Amino acid sequence: MASKRRNEPGRKGPPATKPQPGTLPTKNQILEYVQAAQGKVGNREIARAFHLKGGDRIEMKRVLREMTADGQLLGNRKTLKQPGQVPAVSVMEIVARDNDGELVAEPVVWEESDGKRPRALVLTQRDRKRSSDMPLSIGDRILARVSRLKSEDVFGYRYECSPIKKLPRERRRQLGIWRPNARGGGGMIEPVERRELRAWPVRPGNDGGARNGDLVRFDVVRAHRQGVPEARIVEALGNPDDQRQISLIAVHAHGLRDEFPEPVLDELKNLPSPEFGTRTDLRDLPLLTIDPVDARDHDDAVHAVPDDNPKNAGGFVVTVAIADVACYVRPGSKLDREALMRANSVYFPDRVVPMLPEKISNDLCSLREAEDRPCLAVRMIFDAQGNKRRHTFHRAVMRSVAKLSYQEAQAAIDGRPTPKCEPLLEAVLKPLWQAYAALMIARDRREPLDLDLPERKILLDKTGRVERIVTPERLEAHRLIEEFMIQANVAAAETLEEKRSPCVYRVHDPPGKEKLTALRDFLDSLELTLPASDRLKPAHFNRVLAQVKTMPSADLVNEVVLRSQAQAVYATQNIGHFGLNLQRYAHFTSPIRRYADLLVHRALVRALQMGPDGLSKEEEPQLAATAQSISEAERRAMAAERETSDRLIAAFLADRVGAEFPARISGVTRAGLFVRLRETGADGFIPASTLGGGDFWRHDETAHALVGDRTGHTYRLGDDVDVRLVEAIPTAGALRFEMLSEARRGQATVRTGRGPKRLRQRNRGR
Repeated sequence: MASKRRNEPGRKGPPATKPQPGTLPTKNQILEYVQAAQGKVGNREIARAFHLKGGDRIEMKRVLREMTADGQLLGNRKTLKQPGQVPAVSVMEIVARDNDGELVAEPVVWEESDGKRPRALVLTQRDRKRSSDMPLSIGDRILARVSRLKSEDVFGYRYECSPIKKLPRERRRQLGIWRPNARGGGGMIEPVERRELRAWPVRPGNDGGARNGDLVRFDVVRAHRQGVPEARIVEALGNPDDQRQISLIAVHAHGLRDEFPEPVLDELKNLPSPEFGTRTDLRDLPLLTIDPVDARDHDDAVHAVPDDNPKNAGGFVVTVAIADVACYVRPGSKLDREALMRANSVYFPDRVVPMLPEKISNDLCSLREAEDRPCLAVRMIFDAQGNKRRHTFHRAVMRSVAKLSYQEAQAAIDGRPTPKCEPLLEAVLKPLWQAYAALMIARDRREPLDLDLPERKILLDKTGRVERIVTPERLEAHRLIEEFMIQANVAAAETLEEKRSPCVYRVHDPPGKEKLTALRDFLDSLELTLPASDRLKPAHFNRVLAQVKTMPSADLVNEVVLRSQAQAVYATQNIGHFGLNLQRYAHFTSPIRRYADLLVHRALVRALQMGPDGLSKEEEPQLAATAQSISEAERRAMAAERETSDRLIAAFLADRVGAEFPARISGVTRAGLFVRLRETGADGFIPASTLGGGDFWRHDETAHALVGDRTGHTYRLGDDVDVRLVEAIPTAGALRFEMLSEARRGQATVRTGRGPKRLRQRNRGR
């Protein structure tokens, strides 16, 4: 749907009353020219437009100075504009959607004293070949042509803007915590960015109405050659401490949408009802959901039974049923456009920012126990060795026989069934585990990358503060569901490829040469070897990981191997998935929380002719751009989740400044050492300048070490150390430590030559 125009833009052309050539223009004629000009306007452009020469130019400059002093114009002799006017070509930031779902933008640069930025309706282009037609979302910046309307329209807009191109997204917004001066007038903005721990002064009148402790968005408005840059508060975003919601910082820093607009919520009232009569009826199949204890939505259910086909002795029939989100969220709807902008749900310890409204994610599309639900199911047949023989997809209706937690299902298999699990044990749970055992034979033969990186979970108390940090046990039940989901995802990709249908694949490149070189150097320092080949497979990495399982450095090696890997992304061109060692793979199993899965569902519906709500003709040309957009959104979500965890842990440790902790060196840079605490997994920094010992510490990149110039002693990646907490800044998630452990003793020599520096330790003991 093309964007609507609510008013005609003001005329853009030459002034209505133009003086005779060589005649000095009046102030009104100059204003008329500045308003109508499309490009840059300065002294030179005005003189050229009115054919002024010699003394007339001098007089014109005097008139322009008067107009600037009177506030009729802003700028200098090179660029002039009317106060309160947005230039014809401007950088605009998308800040909202209006009640009709249209994007709304504001100028990034705005120097008016009242700080109120005018808003413009974004007119989206529909020529799909244009690069500017990449999906736009709140927080994006665009270079746009801006048109001023003759008068304010009924919705209050004075401008419309047409995107010329989408600009690279800011890594994050300028955010801080506002602290007003105690005596009144102005104040300081405290940092929330760990890499930039400096405060910004704010002059009186530039506080934007913020209150003490508010999270604020600000712009740097002035930077003198001498002195400190100043800031102006653009928007107050709430108080993360008062609300016990420290994730508020990450939500706004990364432009996450934490509220659904009214038009989207209104659309929920008229959702289409699924026609169960046309679907495959799976309500008699004892499908069940197995999820975390605290899960609020359940979008996947599983079932397995021995195959009764005598030609497949020892084989199994496995069914994976996934909530049918596509029947409710139709292409081009307001719900769909909102889901595309969000791209995925974001999970914080204190809140969830969902991709879809609660009515869909926790109600209509949640596979609730004993309730009929529409689903998209894949029926897969495996032989006794776990090889998939064939599969079929069905648009179905199901009824979950039970909702179990991972712990509950595992306890039943381990001989401790609850009353709820007892009647399910023989007929439902044991066949699931038997099928999983067969699939594990094939998985072991495939040898995907087998990293062992336990995830820590932050548990909050009733006030939203960190109560404790735990490492949940990794159960066989987790691996069972994970393997069944992987097989369903493979089946989706295979079907779409067979039908020659567009597909958004989940792809994962092999590690790059530079990362492999760095990894080999690191492993060499531990006397471990990775084959010198450019065609490595996950199995090569697994052999290294198996060697270190019983070593103290096992966690570190697993993490360094992970860092050497490429990042998985979404793409329409299939290059396979290196980490899983699969030729084709597409996310299919979580359409409630990932937009990629919803696209795969729609593609299957269209390819298999399972309904009118499949992939639309309008979506198909945009799939490559959409894949890139949702990959970027996934990276933003991961960063937001990680930063929030860092802030919560820093708040948890803030009252333990001065305490000592066992830690491990997790990173080495020229500036100092990163350490990770054993107790909580918290990351912190030790500046090289504080290491002491009367030595100058030089960074040896190849050895991942800081080397003392005088002594040759070293601090190396992976060393176990004791540290003391010196400073904790919760809003920035920053922890600074002091080193208590001595460096590795023994002489070290640094060889230099054409190659990189190499460190040889004669005595590896401490």
